[in-house]
Amino acid sequence: MDNYPLLDIFWTMLELFLWILWFFLLFKIITDIFRSEDMGGWGKAGWTIFVILLPFLGVLVYLIARGGSMHQRDADQARRADAAFQDYVRRAAGTGGGTTGGGTTTGHVEDLAKLADLKNSGALSEEEYQRAKDKLLA
Repeated sequence: MDNYPLLDIFWTMLELFLWILWFFLLFKIITDIFRSEDMGGWGKAGWTIFVILLPFLGVLVYLIARGGSMHQRDADQARRADAAFQDYVRRAAGTGGGTTGGGTTTGHVEDLAKLADLKNSGALSEEEYQRAKDKLLA
């Protein structure tokens, strides 16, 4: 029988890819379990034990039972983080408001100037400044 080393390499790469995909899914589900606010401590403990002790069955059952709302929990988390960041920028700028969406060009210029001042004073890091600037210009 002939030996096909290239096929062995492709097979090994496929197995590695599937393992990485599996671990990504497992970590995503464990993160979702602990992020979920609609589950109590016992529910979180039960799902965690189920996913760890019987990983393939646990992950599949979790995806069937709660997978449809995982994206909603991710979106809610992103909204809360965005609102907290916007509140931080407003507090750091010393204003209660500002133009957030639909503002005038003058309002955007003022907000950009405030952001630049905050960055220059050291209240905002370069990464925070870029994120806030991108949100203002979007």
